[in-house]
Amino acid sequence: MPMLMLKQWLRAWRGGELGLLCIALSLAVASVSGIAGFSERLQATMATQSRTFLAADHVLTSPRPIEPQWLDNARSEGLRTAQLVAFRTMVYASEEMLLVSMRAASASYPLRGELRAAKQMFADGEGVEHGPLAGEVWLDSRAMATLGITLGQTVEVGEKALVATRVLVDEPDRSSALNIYGPRGLMNLEDLGATEVVQPGSVVDYRYLFAGDDAAFAAYRQTLSASLLPGQKWLNIEDNQPALASALARAEEYLLLAASLTLALAGAAIALAAQRYGQRNIDAVALMKTLGASRRYILLHYLRQLLLVLLLASVLGGLVGVAVQYLLFASLSDLVSATPPAGSLRPLWMAIVSAALCLLCFAMPPIVRLSRVSPVHVLRRDESLEGGVRLATAAGAAGLGLLMYWYSGDLSLVIALMLGCSVLLVAAAGVVLMALTGIRRLSGRLPGSAQRLAVSSIYRRRYANAFQTASIALALMVLVSLLLLRELLLKDWQQQVAEDTPNYFLINIAGRDVEPLEAFLAERRIHHAGLYPMVRGRLVEIDNMPLQDIEGLETRNTGVDRELNLSWSEALPEDNQLIAGQWWSQAAEPLQTNPVSVEQELAQRLNITVGTALRFNVGGRDLTATVASLRQLDWASMRPNFYFLFPEDALRSYAGSYITSFYLDDSQRPLLVDLLGRYPTVSLIEIGAVLKQVQGVVAQLSRALAVVLLLVLVSALLISAANVMLSFQTRKQENALLRTLGARNRFLFAVVIGEFALLGALAGAVAGLGANFCLFFIQRWVMQSEVLLYWAAIPLASVAGAGILALLVLTSSRKMLRSSATVLLRGA
Repeated sequence: MPMLMLKQWLRAWRGGELGLLCIALSLAVASVSGIAGFSERLQATMATQSRTFLAADHVLTSPRPIEPQWLDNARSEGLRTAQLVAFRTMVYASEEMLLVSMRAASASYPLRGELRAAKQMFADGEGVEHGPLAGEVWLDSRAMATLGITLGQTVEVGEKALVATRVLVDEPDRSSALNIYGPRGLMNLEDLGATEVVQPGSVVDYRYLFAGDDAAFAAYRQTLSASLLPGQKWLNIEDNQPALASALARAEEYLLLAASLTLALAGAAIALAAQRYGQRNIDAVALMKTLGASRRYILLHYLRQLLLVLLLASVLGGLVGVAVQYLLFASLSDLVSATPPAGSLRPLWMAIVSAALCLLCFAMPPIVRLSRVSPVHVLRRDESLEGGVRLATAAGAAGLGLLMYWYSGDLSLVIALMLGCSVLLVAAAGVVLMALTGIRRLSGRLPGSAQRLAVSSIYRRRYANAFQTASIALALMVLVSLLLLRELLLKDWQQQVAEDTPNYFLINIAGRDVEPLEAFLAERRIHHAGLYPMVRGRLVEIDNMPLQDIEGLETRNTGVDRELNLSWSEALPEDNQLIAGQWWSQAAEPLQTNPVSVEQELAQRLNITVGTALRFNVGGRDLTATVASLRQLDWASMRPNFYFLFPEDALRSYAGSYITSFYLDDSQRPLLVDLLGRYPTVSLIEIGAVLKQVQGVVAQLSRALAVVLLLVLVSALLISAANVMLSFQTRKQENALLRTLGARNRFLFAVVIGEFALLGALAGAVAGLGANFCLFFIQRWVMQSEVLLYWAAIPLASVAGAGILALLVLTSSRKMLRSSATVLLRGA
């Protein structure tokens, strides 16, 4: 009996249906195991490497130095401590200069992980026990090469001369993925004061590292909790690695959505292939029943065959899933620097269970209907499995919903996704149906009979063709949208800005340097956006209510869970537009004490209106103000913009620094050497470097999404292959009739290729149109920029879709197209 089942299974495999089932199930297993395995290994990487990423067990971050007694108390509890001060500064060597992300570390840094340094540039380096000694600085290879120095030479950091003694290779807590401030450096904390780089109001990050017994730290943290000031908080891995925690979290969400879409499309292909498989086995089941086979025997017989397919698909899909994980980690290699640990078998079992449920829901309904075939069919041959696809679709939708709920645990998200996908699919199918109707009306004008016959064949199967074309169109639409967003939007945004848009920012400008710097820029005819003062402050109350006590206000989501840059200006900045209230210099009567103007979008998020009372904490001192006006800002202007603006006298008593922006063309760049030579404590930021870093992150995430979206596209193509197989019976009869009437191979190939090339072109056109609609929505309502549409994507996607489907039908129908009329009629 096992040999008989194996022979029947091999014969069914040669028919193609089981092969298609196996491929669809393999894709389902690969997508789920690949994405789930990637997510599991990524979480394990973050958990096991978190202490290394922090260079300690726990980190306290603060916008200003903490009390020394806090560290003494920690050491008395048996904890080891270290200190870090991070800032940006210019480093000078002879006539060369370079903006460096510098960190001043105490001798005990790092507490966890390994600090790596080398004795020559661009070497792998080795682990070292401590950082640079007093009077020394370590620069990375890029910094040393740019400055043109070697080990042993002296560089200047602010007002302090330091000797470069090692090449900095790696720090355990380096947040490299989004480091937009250039090369890196490490110096001793004892030298920081002598540099005079850190001035009141400078952008500085103070970090205090702790390591030791967890119980001792818990007790220490408990005693310290009441003393923490606003802006001081304990870091976790998400805060220390924003690229790893935020960008990757979003990538995981999109990848899981794509995996669910792959499951849905693979399930549809399974349903169609199972329908064809059942249709081909009607005669065999009827014959088995005439020989005494029971319905239970038939169900078990075909269930065993499906289990063999599932077993083979689990092995193949598991191997492909490992490859998917490898490609995902490779795509995100710059964001995930740590080596991921080996994964468990849980994602594979999850994938196998998902595939089994897909098989049960999508493939079993036709098999159940097959078991009900009457023995009389041997004589009458009037049985069919019509309606099996509809039943499989209903059962599959329910199964898919259960799987998505299992993955996400969010019922509302599952319902929204299923409704959204259904609406998109129906809309795309409707567009395709209208297009097919229009093409049929014009078919009489086509020059060749092969083309007219292809259009007629498409229209006869218009509903099935609309479904398969819409599925492929949706998959292509996501791929085209992703490509356009990655390659074009950022570039076009860069091209849209005016030619004289500022491309450099100067920050950390001391008050004593404001007038000389203005004179320097004016003398060289460099137009700047104005020198704006900055004072670091934290919003703590709205209408006498602390932010944390305001119901429904998530401070992280509103962007105020941090110190903000406050500024003052007597005149309304030229690129600001007053939306509500009055500006103090334009008011007919003096306004209330300490008026403040608030950016409109932030005001909406915080429910702030004109007249709202605000309280800030500025350097440990309270500052109260009343909202006098709301402003709309142009964030794309590359000019200094501020959420909160005060009159000039309101913040003058608080220490701060200044900021400005200006435009320089390439021919004027040598002026930067002179500028930063005169003002060594000023930091320079090049906007072009920021854009390149953003494009790099977008490109990496896009590559990761493209890996899974290719699986989505293959699943959509499987629907086409299954639909072709489902129509084989009718196609064989049609081709036999055409051959009887004298049609040659070339004519039959032209008909079939023309039919599917037209469907592919329609799918590509719908995909290109949908991608442009997505771009319109993103640019208009998300980016709020000028709308740029890419109509060239429509013909390009049409050509790609036509080529893909034409190639697919050639590989799947070659044998049928070459068969004689006699062979086709016997097979039918």
